[in-house]
Amino acid sequence: MKQLQQRLDKIFERIESEEFLDNKGVSGEIGFYIFDYPPEEELLVRQHLKFLTEKLTKRGYQFSNINIFESIIQLLEEEGVLEDAFELQKNEGDEALREALKGVLGQEDIARYLSTKINPEEPQFVFLSGLGSAWPLIRGHSLLNALHASMGHTPLVLFYPGTYNGLELNPFGLVDSSNYYRAFQLIPTDRTH
Repeated sequence: MKQLQQRLDKIFERIESEEFLDNKGVSGEIGFYIFDYPPEEELLVRQHLKFLTEKLTKRGYQFSNINIFESIIQLLEEEGVLEDAFELQKNEGDEALREALKGVLGQEDIARYLSTKINPEEPQFVFLSGLGSAWPLIRGHSLLNALHASMGHTPLVLFYPGTYNGLELNPFGLVDSSNYYRAFQLIPTDRTH
């Protein structure tokens, strides 16, 4: 937890850096960043994210802070299938729910929906959180790939409950998913040095 707290404490300075805000040093790649953390520290990360967003707002930054899970709930409500989804998950489990919602929760569809909440022309950056609550319906690597087209040059930070070694996302640090994704680590961990 001490290492995580030290990494959390470095986020504000990193976000305020010209390199981050102007996408400098990313070699022409899209400025997508991942802040990975142990999933058992979810509450600490949520608290810090709340603190961070309040501090950044007071400093006058224009940014979007999107909770993926809350957005999915809103989307399912708008589609009129939320209660049916709850019932299906309760009776038949996660896999049946995932299969049934493929049409509504395709990664491209989620990316389009999130883009309407983000409006990438205005914010200086975007925070995405809540992925752990939305997994396995939403997969980090697939969502980030789907968001590429709509983000332009707006930096995006995904708060990721799991591990990211600079190439592969492993949800919860337990699932060996071997999901390749090319992003930058917002604040590197000791295991990646």
